[in-house]
Amino acid sequence: MPKKMKKEGKPVVHEDLDGFNIKINAFGEMETTVPIDKLNTFLNDKVEDKKLSNSEEE
Repeated sequence: MPKKMKKEGKPVVHEDLDGFNIKINAFGEMETTVPIDKLNTFLNDKVEDKKLSNSEEE
């Protein structure tokens, strides 16, 4: 099985998340370059929660 090629360059991201990077340290903790509160606010504004939309229809 061939090895996966590493992608070069930066991925295209939303302008609000420019510079966002996430790493998992040796203890299994997430380290991000953007505060978690800012990331949660962005996700709440931009992403529709499928579980909540299904419960509203019933």
